[in-house]
Amino acid sequence: MDNRRPDIDGARTIGQLVADASRDVSTLVRSEIELAKAEVTGGLKVAGKGAGMLGAAGFVALLGLIFLFHTLAYVLDIWLPLSASYAIVTGLLFLVAAILGLLGKKAVSKAKPKPEQAITEAQKTVEAVKSSL
Repeated sequence: MDNRRPDIDGARTIGQLVADASRDVSTLVRSEIELAKAEVTGGLKVAGKGAGMLGAAGFVALLGLIFLFHTLAYVLDIWLPLSASYAIVTGLLFLVAAILGLLGKKAVSKAKPKPEQAITEAQKTVEAVKSSL
């Protein structure tokens, strides 16, 4: 049964117009919510990747610190080329930690979990509704 039947003079009733407007607003709100969800999800994925890289950088830096202590112990204990090899490994670990840290910081700074497009569209919708009233 079609609820869009015109009344006797061919015009739709106020109840039908209100029902249509209500349905249209509901559809619009649902689509705005879906847009906001999509934007937030994308931003959080980028932030999660950056946070993972920062965590890896911290772990590698901790390993580098352990090797630094081993290097200092060997340098103080005996003056052999083994200590130089420990120093090289320590330097490489800190280099890797620095690279991971910079990449993680860059990824976190690019993350935009705020649904800017959805907010803009919602503001435009509110303005359009206000201007039509």
